[in-house]
Amino acid sequence: MTGAPRTLVLMRHGKSGYPAGVWDHDRPLADRGRREAALAGEWMAADGLEIDAVICSTAERTRQTLERTGIDAPVVYTEDIYENTPDNVLEAIRTYAPEDAGTLLVVGHFPGLPGTALTLDDAAEIDRFPTSAYAVLTIGVPWSRLGLDVDPAARMTALRVPRNAD
Repeated sequence: MTGAPRTLVLMRHGKSGYPAGVWDHDRPLADRGRREAALAGEWMAADGLEIDAVICSTAERTRQTLERTGIDAPVVYTEDIYENTPDNVLEAIRTYAPEDAGTLLVVGHFPGLPGTALTLDDAAEIDRFPTSAYAVLTIGVPWSRLGLDVDPAARMTALRVPRNAD
């Protein structure tokens, strides 16, 4: 393992609305998406995830998701993960993640985020990755090497789907 272990949190945006005449990039969160994004933030805090930095898609629904989580950390907004693949997500992390960040949150889209988790930990099991879901991975390489080096420490340690009990 190179350096101290890191934590990567890959979060899909909350449930979005579909207002007529609104381009996909500009779709806002639906009421359910706002509630579940806030719940995700509560769950992350309860799980002890102290986010040091965020990489967020520029889409309106991802921006609103991040806002609703209540996470207060430096953010880089990038279109690099809007139309995403695991390669795009990993490249964005290598490009924008501060090397001293212990815990990094990426707020983006399906299918790139679950695909990224599976790329990093091929033993991970992801049956579904609905809106507001987030995967937590332990990473053993520097952010600048993520996805380039074999990382035997990369493990998905949690997959959480924030939903109210009601």
